[in-house]
Parts: sequence; C-alpha cells; structure tokens
Amino acid sequence: MTTISDSLRSGLWTDNPGLVQLLGLCPLLAVTGTFVNGLGLGLATLLVLVLSNALVSATRHFIRPEIRIPMYVLIISSMVTCIQLIVLAWFPALGRSLGIFIALIVTNCAIVARAEIFASRNSILASVRDGLTMGAGFALLLCALGAFRELIGHGSILAHLDMLFGGEPSRGLALFDGGFLLAILPPGAFISLALFIAGKNELDRRRQQKNSQLQRRSG
Repeated sequence: MTTISDSLRSGLWTDNPGLVQLLGLCPLLAVTGTFVNGLGLGLATLLVLVLSNALVSATRHFIRPEIRIPMYVLIISSMVTCIQLIVLAWFPALGRSLGIFIALIVTNCAIVARAEIFASRNSILASVRDGLTMGAGFALLLCALGAFRELIGHGSILAHLDMLFGGEPSRGLALFDGGFLLAILPPGAFISLALFIAGKNELDRRRQQKNSQLQRRSG
C-alpha cells in the first residue's frame, strides 16, 4: 500500500505533472508571469483535482466503461464552473487576470489522467490524497515559475497580492531596478520551464550517482 510520504514524493517530485509528465503546459506557461497568478491558478487546479478525484471515485461503480471519459469530463467541468464562479465572486481582480485559463482547467490532461488512472480504481480517501499530492506538485511548480519569472522580469516579488487579500494595490518587494523583459514574454516561459526541468534532471542524476558510489563502497 502506498504511504503518504510515497504519495508526496511522487506528486511533488518523481511524477510531478508539470516537470515529469509535461501535462497542463498551456496554463502553466501562459499565466506564470507573476507569483500571484501562479498561486491563484495553482490553488484552483488543486481544488478541481481533489474534488473531481473524489467524485469519480464515489461514482466509479455506476459509470459504464463505454462512457467513462465523457462522464469524467462532465464531472471536471462542473467542478471548474463552481471554482470559476467562486473566483469571480470573491476574487474578481484575480479572475480578470487569469481570464479564460480558469475555464481551460477542464482541458488539463493531468486532471483527466488522474481520474482515469487512479480515481476510477481506488477508494475515495486514496483518490483525495492523490489529488492533493498531484495538485500540490502542479501548484508549487506554478508558484515557483511565477516567482522566478516575476523576479527576473520585473526585479520584484509578491506584486499584486491585493488580488488575493484585498486592500491597496501592492507593488511587492522591489529587489533590484529594471528587469529582463524576455522572462515575462512567452519565450521566457518556455526557457524558464526548460531550466526547471534541467535542474530537476541534474539533481536526480547526482543523487543516482551518489547512491551508486555508496553501493559500490558498501559492496
């Protein structure tokens, strides 16, 4: 049986939907110009993934195999609609900033994949845990990319926090003057994601190399 630590390791690192599976790249690349945008879409995706996993698991015995994918999409789209209405009602500025990409969570292949691969074959509790870990991995990647691109592109971090918490418009923490414009443009999104993937692969390579050396010494 998969432990909580194994699920966390899988969702956050070894099987991260964005870094490893390369799923959901359209919103991941499009909205991560700032940390707040990444956090907002990451939390929305996390909620949709948890709720859709729970509902798919709860109804898996009543869904005919021939229509399972359309039913999964129907469940996911219902959850996305609810989340979108909540965002537009309580966080209108964030909703305007994210625009159509909240609705496009429906087309996120990572959510449909978890429904098909995991939620349709496991209990509700296990499916919720899977949604939490996979969603957290995707959300953390969105936040990290957003923070990185905002820092390089604008020279600041945590700007526009008022879109989440209200109050006066926030300019964030200015760490240096100016910025590198390419980082917040579409090519910068691809370059930033490539750097993150390369960094992960390098860390994995060094860890495997270190383990191999320890095994040779112990042998």
